[in-house]
Amino acid sequence: METHLPEDRDGFRFRGGHVALDLAATLGARLKEQPHELLALPADLDRWLISSGLAARPPRSIQEDLDLARELREAIYAIASARGESGARKRLNAIAALPAARPQLSAQGELEREGNAREYLATIAREAVELFGGPEHERIRQCEGDGCSLLFLDLSRMGRRRWCSMQGCGNRAKARAFRDRGRE
Repeated sequence: METHLPEDRDGFRFRGGHVALDLAATLGARLKEQPHELLALPADLDRWLISSGLAARPPRSIQEDLDLARELREAIYAIASARGESGARKRLNAIAALPAARPQLSAQGELEREGNAREYLATIAREAVELFGGPEHERIRQCEGDGCSLLFLDLSRMGRRRWCSMQGCGNRAKARAFRDRGRE
């Protein structure tokens, strides 16, 4: 049974349609003069890992894990936004080569992963490698919302999705267009 979680959970945005793209969203207002770091403390990484659904309980992240998460995030963003130089690709591959969280089948028949923060990050990196190296990489988009830097996987039938979220950026863009038409 598939459950639909809210796009905004525990102070984070999950609008990317893929865990790697959601990690890239942890630097808020990326395109603005003063970006907002959502992974400021190791505890923030724990909250994100739980909110993303990867971890069932806090993995007790430490500063080194937080630094690795930020490195992974920036490598993912650089590659996904077509600004990925070989350094970003090498960093992503190096993190993907680390031991990953272990998948397990729960008593309820659901996928669970066990591991520490570094292992969860390696899992995200592996999924990013599969995304970027697979056919869906051509469906990665950057939101067209004014000032929005969120990346998302466009799985719409026609492949013409424009916004990270219809409830957020899409609604604002349509309201702005309506106001502009009224002024003409």
